[in-house]
Amino acid sequence: MAIWRQILILLVLAGVGFGGYEVWRSEFGAGDGAAEAPRRGARAASVEVEAVRPAVMERTVEAVGTTRARQSVEVRPLASGRIVELAINPGEMVEAGATLARLDDEIERADLAEAEALVVEQRQAAERAETLRRSAAIPESAVEQTISRLAVAEATLERARRRLADRTIRAPFDGHVGLTDADLGARVDEGDVLTRIDDLSEIEVEFALPEMLYTEITVGMEVEAISAAFPDRTFIGEIAAVDSRVDPVGRSFRTRATIPNPEGELPAGMFMSLSITLSSSEKLVAPEEAIVAQAADTYVFVVEEGKAQRRPVVTGLRKSGVVAIESGVEAGALVVTRGLQSVRDGAAVNVIGGPAAAEAPKS
Repeated sequence: MAIWRQILILLVLAGVGFGGYEVWRSEFGAGDGAAEAPRRGARAASVEVEAVRPAVMERTVEAVGTTRARQSVEVRPLASGRIVELAINPGEMVEAGATLARLDDEIERADLAEAEALVVEQRQAAERAETLRRSAAIPESAVEQTISRLAVAEATLERARRRLADRTIRAPFDGHVGLTDADLGARVDEGDVLTRIDDLSEIEVEFALPEMLYTEITVGMEVEAISAAFPDRTFIGEIAAVDSRVDPVGRSFRTRATIPNPEGELPAGMFMSLSITLSSSEKLVAPEEAIVAQAADTYVFVVEEGKAQRRPVVTGLRKSGVVAIESGVEAGALVVTRGLQSVRDGAAVNVIGGPAAAEAPKS
């Protein structure tokens, strides 16, 4: 084929191709161009922001423990016998020395009367012997014997008084009386438990803390305690004692806190959750949602003049939904909290609002 025919065919094919391109552009290209323009204009991501603000941040440690009475004893009789008087009313507040129960004591009273009579007899005998000694009517040894018999009689009297006193069971200190299984007229043996008395004017809570906190816990530190039984109450106490030893197995040490309980609301044996504030300081804080952690980098996006700027930050304590910002942003900076997945460094953003301000940590 002649060269000019080949050139002619190429020109025809080129013309057909160009014409087809123009037809396609006229039919579809203009529409895509029109769609592309708004798509490019819609690249501003919609975000919500919140201002970085100062707040008091507390470093706290939490623990759990069980309450126990300041003083607590099991009331047991020191003798055996039949209960002839019972004054145990569960839950009642009693004073030290109050009678809780009394056992039959006829024999002990008779023994006491006999011992008292014997003392009187021996005292009179000792006085007569002393008179006779002055007149040299009896030897010195006879006087000494009467004095010895008097001492024995007086010791017997003291034992009789003690045996009689043991028939009455009294409260050892002020406190609340517990339940009892004893009944009036029942026989009890020495050592049987009649009831329990708890001094609830102040309760103790013992709990364990990790050894790394040993140097930070000191006597007098404030403790906040809550219980499921009192959902709307927070009880305030203080550290009363810190153990001098660390458990080598659990790597923890025992700590004891006391909580005033003047109304006796808190019983012994109740489970409580405790919180101890180790330190408190004012920091700049941002919502947790604004913090982006990626590998070893931590950063936030700050909105400035309608654009998102990536700012590396150093974070600190976290509490109540906020994070302390040690460095990287200043107070008042607007950080992105919603829509982070669509934000790029330097890209335009459309601020559509922000969540309610997070509560500041409890001071």
